[in-house]
Amino acid sequence: MTTEASETTASVASPLRWVGGKRWLIPKLRKLVGETEIAAYHEPFLGGASVFLALGPFSKAHLSDTNVELISAFEAIRDYPTRVANKARAYARDEETYYKVRASIPGGLIESAARFLYLNHTSFNGIYRVNLAGTYNVPFGGERIAHIPTAEQLRAVASRLEQATLKADDFAKCIDRVGAGDLVFLDPPYTVAHNENGFVKYNQRLFSFEDQRRLSKLVDEIKERDAHYILANAAHDSIVELFDKGDSVIKTSRRNSVGGANAIRGSAKELLFTNLETAG
Repeated sequence: MTTEASETTASVASPLRWVGGKRWLIPKLRKLVGETEIAAYHEPFLGGASVFLALGPFSKAHLSDTNVELISAFEAIRDYPTRVANKARAYARDEETYYKVRASIPGGLIESAARFLYLNHTSFNGIYRVNLAGTYNVPFGGERIAHIPTAEQLRAVASRLEQATLKADDFAKCIDRVGAGDLVFLDPPYTVAHNENGFVKYNQRLFSFEDQRRLSKLVDEIKERDAHYILANAAHDSIVELFDKGDSVIKTSRRNSVGGANAIRGSAKELLFTNLETAG
């Protein structure tokens, strides 16, 4: 993989625990991208940003997600990594403090990001879920030591984010920024036709199969702009049919990382769709 950035290419770990994250897939993605020259990188389902952080650095990147709190947290980490880390690590990691912080209303960008980071690492399985009022309502994760990132770790993340734009946007809007030679990595919440799989997105709305159809149109537009794409999605006949565009389809598998039947948006078997020439 080639970029114009001069920073070290060492992998940087995500600062978040994220359901459905693709950290496990990074070795395969690195091999898939290979030495492909990338003009700019796009990721409109950012989540924990593990792929962006591992594949970079990029000379230019456009990152987005519909989760406003998530995007704000990454903005704060980019601009104030040490202050965010110190604030998040200052909270006691016990049940009483957890619920006190969860019920609090943060007063600014740094405090909001520190709260987000703290709750993410001390909640049950790192799930992000809000109720109908938009209030975070995940229970305490238990009496254990949470691995809240250090200031040094967040500074490494901030360095990767220096050349990135961050937006709280619907995924389809990313096409406005896509140009020839760009790479778009797409990792939507997994839903399939007939809603038989039980995948759930812990957010204010479900990513419906109609959204999958919109995503299919986005892939068409990406290809029309002579850009590269990699799409991770559910291994299901309805998905294969929807995203059959004559490109490579790669089967992958992993172990579920969150307990409970139908509890996450991942599965043991998943698919990668891509128009990269290095795909076999």
